[in-house]
Amino acid sequence: MILALIILSVAVLILILLSRSARVMNFYTTLYLLSALVLAVKTLITERLPIYYLQNNYFFIDSLSIFEIILTIVIFLLAAIYAEGYVESLTASGELNPKNIKLFYVAFNVLLLAVILAFSSNNLALLWIFAELTTVLSAILIVILNAKENITAALKYVFIASTAMLFSFIGLIFMFAISKLDGAEATLNWDLLLQRAAELSPQLFLFSFVLIFVGFAAKSGIVPFHTWLPAAYSKAPSDVSVLLSGSITNIGIYAIIRIYAIAQHTSSQPFISKMLLFFGIASMAVAAVSMIVRTNVKKLIAFSSVENMGFLLIGISIGSPISIFWVLFHTLAHSLNKALLFFSAGIIHRQYNSIKNEFIHNALKLQPLASWGLIVGSISIIGMPLFPLFVSKFFILSQLSGVSKIILFSVLSLLLIASSSFAWFFINLFGNIKEKELPKFKAPASMKIPIIILIILLLILGLFIPASIKSMLHAIVSELRI
Repeated sequence: MILALIILSVAVLILILLSRSARVMNFYTTLYLLSALVLAVKTLITERLPIYYLQNNYFFIDSLSIFEIILTIVIFLLAAIYAEGYVESLTASGELNPKNIKLFYVAFNVLLLAVILAFSSNNLALLWIFAELTTVLSAILIVILNAKENITAALKYVFIASTAMLFSFIGLIFMFAISKLDGAEATLNWDLLLQRAAELSPQLFLFSFVLIFVGFAAKSGIVPFHTWLPAAYSKAPSDVSVLLSGSITNIGIYAIIRIYAIAQHTSSQPFISKMLLFFGIASMAVAAVSMIVRTNVKKLIAFSSVENMGFLLIGISIGSPISIFWVLFHTLAHSLNKALLFFSAGIIHRQYNSIKNEFIHNALKLQPLASWGLIVGSISIIGMPLFPLFVSKFFILSQLSGVSKIILFSVLSLLLIASSSFAWFFINLFGNIKEKELPKFKAPASMKIPIIILIILLLILGLFIPASIKSMLHAIVSELRI
């Protein structure tokens, strides 16, 4: 599967480089993503996992890998469909130089491959390399617009994320050193480290874990390494914001889950769980307070991502099979939810040439689909019943009640603050009615289709979880040996 995806990726890059039409580039990209999705689903259904690649098993596909890969491909596919009309609109308004369209699609497709290879890396050093590569490629997509603010946001992202990832690099060196046991060579292969976990030095493993955590926490926007996230999400094209929130930040959480699975078999696990719990609560607290004063739609959504990343850390810190199951489901629902919000915000931005609530009025009349996308996405993201995040939050909080009632109350309070901020923001936004009429932005069908698909998916996942998804999540928990 990995080799086939690499070959397909190279082929589509060549076709894009030879193309002169933006629509043709988009067609090749969409066709590639559809092929990749079919290939990934076929692998899940027909192959016995895990599958190892290369002589030293540096790459593999297990249940967690294929889960993240399929989710990534779906997010990128919806973004590619959206991009057809979105890129055309940006070009027409002068925000995107036509000469940069080819760069956009090249970076888009290379980023997809880098994310897939990150999720397929059994070797933690390779995971680190591909995670770093996604930072550079994401920065290129952020600065694709003709705006100085985007350059500042991209540089901030690269500086913070890459500096933090240096700590992870040092942590991996220590992990490699302590993995050398009697009769066994040193390794950074995750499956071998999991097998040797009980024999690793607890003190050195803890030191290594803390360093590795710093880098991947920054990748996910965990406090205090989150400061790049609001700027990058708000300044990036909405299509790119979808990729950042729905896929790129998942790499950090993915790596933390992998390392925590090893930690569970060491005596340092209790301290590590407390550390994750602390950073999770801190992230939720900072995000909840920051959301109160937001006037920018995309920054509000961005701080919501910080809050949800913190909530995922809390779920991981509990460390039970049930909590990890729902952490994974929450990751799925959160990615789809953020895609819906940013796609909708993209249309709102095209309508008003702004995403600040003071400039937005008569939104329900001028852009009903995008407005309902924001409404449904907001109701879902705060965890209301009949939506998937309600289910995952309920079960993670139920597990947290067994850890500490005080901590449970604190987390519930933070969720209430964040939810109230979201509700108040959008009540004011959609309640802003003026007699002055604006020309209506006619959103192309390609920008509407992903919003409709995501609303349907969220409603389905909120009402019931398909057996295939349940089976996959149970398999992941089993393979992680949680």
